[in-house]
Amino acid sequence: MEAIRPVPKPMDVDVIIGEKGPLPPAEMCGGLQVPMVAFDHAFSFDRDSMIKSIPRPESIPEKDDPKFRSAAGELFDRIMQVADNMGATDEHRALNYLAVRYPAIYAKAAEEFGRNFSLTGVVARPSRLSGARKVVSAIFSYTHRETDVTEKYFVRVDTTEVFPFMVTKMAPYYDR
Repeated sequence: MEAIRPVPKPMDVDVIIGEKGPLPPAEMCGGLQVPMVAFDHAFSFDRDSMIKSIPRPESIPEKDDPKFRSAAGELFDRIMQVADNMGATDEHRALNYLAVRYPAIYAKAAEEFGRNFSLTGVVARPSRLSGARKVVSAIFSYTHRETDVTEKYFVRVDTTEVFPFMVTKMAPYYDR
């Protein structure tokens, strides 16, 4: 419990890595129906500190650091707003992993912002390459502000076990 901040604020983020268990008896949780969780890791941070800790890519000049931080913040907020993202599905676990462990998604967001593209979508879905393992494709869509042309990029994450990990780095995505 020491990993959780004593006084949480609205912009704080708590990351729990573990397994969701059964619902306990109602009297155990003051009448609430909340699942038990056994966690391997728990860490907390505030949004702004997390955004500041993302390494700025060498391709982005220091003078453009505020733009990079703004684009990174927008992407982080978008991932956190994905409907009902409590980390219970493989798709949400993949997005959460990327949000806190893969700085390349923030570099791509800043790069696209500099090319006059806006982030217009973040989707995660099971990869067609899944077999014995659960692999999720996270797809990031960027639309040009003047031409409405959309470019997509994706990354694959394996969510088979408790700790997700990268399968492929970010690459262009083409609809079939």
